Amino acid sequence: MNTPQITHVAIVDDHLLFASSLEKLINSFNGFQVIFKAENGVDLGSKIREAVRLSQILLLDINMPVMNGFETMKWLKEQHPEMKVLALSMDDNELYILRMLKEGARGYFLKDIHPSELEKAMVTVRDKGFYYSESVTEVMVNALHGDGPELDPSFRDVEIQFIRLACTERTYKEIAEELKLSPKTIDGYRQDLFKRLGIRNRVGLVMYAIKHKIIDIHSHDPKSHP
Repeated sequence: MNTPQITHVAIVDDHLLFASSLEKLINSFNGFQVIFKAENGVDLGSKIREAVRLSQILLLDINMPVMNGFETMKWLKEQHPEMKVLALSMDDNELYILRMLKEGARGYFLKDIHPSELEKAMVTVRDKGFYYSESVTEVMVNALHGDGPELDPSFRDVEIQFIRLACTERTYKEIAEELKLSPKTIDGYRQDLFKRLGIRNRVGLVMYAIKHKIIDIHSHDPKSHP
């Protein structure tokens, strides 16, 4: 009888209790084994140098001290592109998602993910090489691969300001206050832009802004507002 092949996993997260719980959960999945944990990107580099074997899948937190998830993802892309990275975070900020995918992550999920969905994500990454949740798959793939509408409308200055602010963590109410406009006027801008650009939500607006260089995602620090 052939022994089932084991997929080796590494976890990079500075919250030790969460990382330990995640390790136990993943080890309970059929065909997966956590071989080491690291607290940040620098610690990961040390663990990789000391490791007898490398992980095939790596679960990577974003907000970490010393060397955060974005920096670690860039390092992994250069040094270990064969590793399949799944980003995990408490934050569903669209810019974070897009930046991690742009840097090479094979998927992105929140830390409150249901165990069954996590197992599905792990299996999908192992077998297919990537995992995107259903809610963002279509719009993400279209935007990242340039298959979306090639619209080039003329924007007014206030619309450019609105788009840039909509690509931050600000709420629509905060955007209205920033632009000294009423929430109703901001809602009108939002609906009009969604219709003109052929998009359905704020994620689509962020990706349109990145694709058409209205914003630069590399200028956004994960710890601060622009």
